[in-house]
Amino acid sequence: MTKEKDIHHQDTICTNESNLQYRWYYNLKYLLVGIFFGIVFVKAEVISWFRIQEMFRLQSFHMYGIIGTAILTGMVSIWLIKRFNIKTIHGEPISIALKKFNKGQIYGGLIFGFGWAITGACPGPLFAQIGTGALVVTVTLLSAIFGTWVYGYFREKLPH
Repeated sequence: MTKEKDIHHQDTICTNESNLQYRWYYNLKYLLVGIFFGIVFVKAEVISWFRIQEMFRLQSFHMYGIIGTAILTGMVSIWLIKRFNIKTIHGEPISIALKKFNKGQIYGGLIFGFGWAITGACPGPLFAQIGTGALVVTVTLLSAIFGTWVYGYFREKLPH
């Protein structure tokens, strides 16, 4: 039988081992950052069904440019963290666990891509889409939550 901590470490890329506790309002800054990113997603047309369809039909570079920029930013950030041994703002070390390749990642990526193409919605900007009044995206959000639950239910039976 696996322990909860073992499962947690299998699924994480970056582990926060801090025991610091904060009041509820401390998290408001994350809400504000989320609202800011939602506005950026709307202005950059990342949440546009038409832009997503253009991407999957290879008709426009717009989304590939945004995704490529995000990947490049992440790569440079990880490199800087490792190269200069950067710590958290509280002075704690940042540990980035290695992940082994698994064929399930291919299957999961394909399922994710098909869902993205069919619904025209990536999980990241779902709330921004709902916030713009596209209430039909609530179906996509509920489907994503249900899919996550199904995966959790069958996790032990799946080949990892």
